[in-house]
Amino acid sequence: MREVAITGIGSTLFGRHPEQDIQGLAIEAAQSALDRAGLDRREIGALYLGNFIAGPLTGQEVLAGIVGDKIGLSNVPCTKVEGACASGGIAFRHAVMAVQSGLCDAAIAVGVEKMTQASRKDATNALLCARDNREDGESGLTFPGLFGRAWKAYEARYGITREEVAAVSIKNKANGLKNPLAQLGANLTLDVIKQSPMIADPVQLYDCCPTSDGAAAVVVTTRDRARNAPDLAIDVLASVQTRGAPHLAGHPDLTSFDATVSAAQRAYAMAGVSAGDLDFVELHDCFSIAEIVDAEDLGVLPRGQGGKWTLEGRTAVGGTIPINPSGGLLAKGHPVGATGVAQIYEAVLQLRGQHANQVRNAGLGLTHNLGGVGVACTVNILRRPDAR
Repeated sequence: MREVAITGIGSTLFGRHPEQDIQGLAIEAAQSALDRAGLDRREIGALYLGNFIAGPLTGQEVLAGIVGDKIGLSNVPCTKVEGACASGGIAFRHAVMAVQSGLCDAAIAVGVEKMTQASRKDATNALLCARDNREDGESGLTFPGLFGRAWKAYEARYGITREEVAAVSIKNKANGLKNPLAQLGANLTLDVIKQSPMIADPVQLYDCCPTSDGAAAVVVTTRDRARNAPDLAIDVLASVQTRGAPHLAGHPDLTSFDATVSAAQRAYAMAGVSAGDLDFVELHDCFSIAEIVDAEDLGVLPRGQGGKWTLEGRTAVGGTIPINPSGGLLAKGHPVGATGVAQIYEAVLQLRGQHANQVRNAGLGLTHNLGGVGVACTVNILRRPDAR
């Protein structure tokens, strides 16, 4: 297998884009990535586009081919991939595998979603396509409800407090204030969170990531070719995808998602590192309790201690293990198909020492993207070359 590196990266702002259609968002991010890739466009041998709900929300499919055409990729395979909220992470993994295997010498991964034009009802119904509707449809459970159940299960087992869970939102919203791509950075307090509307007990408004429009893109190529890039190329040490249960009954324990545990273990083995070697993590904090569960599943926080560590500031920038220095989904928003690629974008900036909320001496980072009720997960480990 050939060694792979990331060269060009691009991202739109996350938020509302009433003036731009979904193709325009994807094209903007892809053009930015290609402009900084250090490659001739004719060297790009494949495009993978992560998207989940463009069909029901925008009426547009075949996005990969449309974007490939608009950015000038001639007669190369352009493939849309879908894995609910993990669609972007899957697109990145496919691009990496295409270069690793020698199918092409360079590939681009794009993630995109446009959601804010839809009504709340239409957006909710579209997002519910991420569950097994034959088995779970009659439950009436939405994703805030699912993570409300996870929160209660975690509380029953470990005794987590409202203050500890709120600490995740407070941290990530504050991180978002330093990230120009984040739409909802804020200085929150526990009282403000506790006074916010109840969404699905005990999940309240500020425990939820906002819907969003946005796109991100990254170009990957062989490490040898990456030497010509105008910006520091970042090594891809591992890119792993796993499958978890597609329906609620497949999760006997909602305090953990097997797909994340398995993906993390495989990624550490592939990269030859451990969780303790990481300098930062960008993970899938679709809800505040999700960050705690995810971090423990990834092995970066001890079981049952995620809330306590967050409240103590040990997951803040400057702490023991910074988690979501970008602000994560809670501050940036969650344009579903874009999130996994956007995490790579943020991690590359950290490893280049160029992030607006920089982790000191960041040399090794991990990204984690989880879809549906845990049915699809990707974990990637990235390294700055001089951190070997």
